[in-house]
Order: sequence, then C-alpha cells, then structure tokens
Amino acid sequence: MSDAKDILNKVAKGEMTPEEAELKLKAKPFVDLGFAKPDLHRGVRQGVPEVIFGQGKTPEQIDAITKSLLEWGQETVLITRLSADKAAALTTDIKYFEVAKIGVAGKIPEPSCKGTIAVVTGGTSDLPVAEEAAVTAEILGNRVTRIYDVGVAGIHRLLSHTEELMSASVVIAIAGMEGALASVVGGLVDCPVIAVPTSVGYGASFEGLSALLSMLNSCASGVTVVNIDNGFGAGYSASMINHIGG
Repeated sequence: MSDAKDILNKVAKGEMTPEEAELKLKAKPFVDLGFAKPDLHRGVRQGVPEVIFGQGKTPEQIDAITKSLLEWGQETVLITRLSADKAAALTTDIKYFEVAKIGVAGKIPEPSCKGTIAVVTGGTSDLPVAEEAAVTAEILGNRVTRIYDVGVAGIHRLLSHTEELMSASVVIAIAGMEGALASVVGGLVDCPVIAVPTSVGYGASFEGLSALLSMLNSCASGVTVVNIDNGFGAGYSASMINHIGG
C-alpha cells in the first residue's frame, strides 16, 4: 500500500484526523543535507519509499540519510550494497542481512499481498544476488520461496520444484555462466519471469555479459531481464507485479 493510501485509510478509520493527514501530505518533498537530498515523497509517488544505495557512501552519510528519513515518518529504510564493515560502523539501529549485504532500519513489515515470489538460482555462487532479491522482496511486503542451486547442469533438481514454481505469482531466475536457467524456467511457468544475469563464470562469460545476452535472447515468452547482479532491481520489480490486485 502506498503512503498516501495508508494515510487516507487511517483518516477513514478515525486513526488520524484530517488535519494530521494534511500535514503528512504537505511535508516538504525532500530534506537538504548538503551532500544528499533524501526524497520524502517517494512513497507517495511510487508506492515504495526511498531506498539508500550504500556503495560509495561513508557510514556517516548513510547514518544521516537514514535518520532523516526515519525522522520524517518513513517506517522502514532499506540500505542496499552495505558492507559488513560499514554496517558495524553505523550508529543507527539496523538489522543486517550479511549475504544480501542489506541493512534495514525501522519496522520490518509483514507480507501485504497473497501471492508468492519464487527466487531461483543456477548455483550456490549466485546466492549473494539471490539474497539481495529475496530480502528486498520480503522487506517490501512479499512472501518469498527460495529455490537454490537448481541449474541446468542437473535439470532434475529444478523439476523437483515444479509445484512451487507453478504456484508462484512471479519468478526471479538468477544465473551466471551461460544464463540458460531463465529460458528453462520461462518454459515451465505461466507467470512473469524476471531474469538476473550474474557475474559468475569463467573468462568468456565476460563478468556476466554472456548470461545477460543469453537472457535477452530467451526464446521463452514472458521473460524480462534486469542488469547484471541487480538483485535489488529484480526484487523491487517482482514486488510491484505481485502487489497488483493485492
């Protein structure tokens, strides 16, 4: 549910006065911290509040941005690409997901829609990207099923999870090497498939470019592709699809 709808629902239920709602909706659109301008209206416009990209930022900068968002009423702040060292240096209280390299400040929400997102990987080496996708989807209010290490080198492993795949509302297929997993999954399910190429592979994989091109050229209909190693983008998009219609 978007911030705006949440506010209107609270007014309808008598949990918030119209005056309080007006103040919330009139809150200035961003805070100027000098080095950053946290977007306070992201949730109103897009349905999901601002997410902090931790890579390249100092712990002090991440702290300041996180605290400003929390102070202005954002209930959950997601911090992606956050190294363990930076997470340990933060003064803000966060829950840290080490494999996903994600930090979460504030409230961790319960699932807010009926559908399930299945996150599928070709191999164990794809886990960091898979967990980034899975944790992102969970923090955005989705139920997630993890199906890991079921690549095409042993296709029977994937087929043993056919029921879980077919009952999913969205599937995120994550693979490096030649990236064939996305096409196989796309040929099995009747829901959207979001393919994530990873930089896992030997020299001729060109740090994920080979998997990216394979996924872009998939012969299976209904497969869309995000950028190399972009687990966050896949989890975010899957959440948007999963929340359509509740």
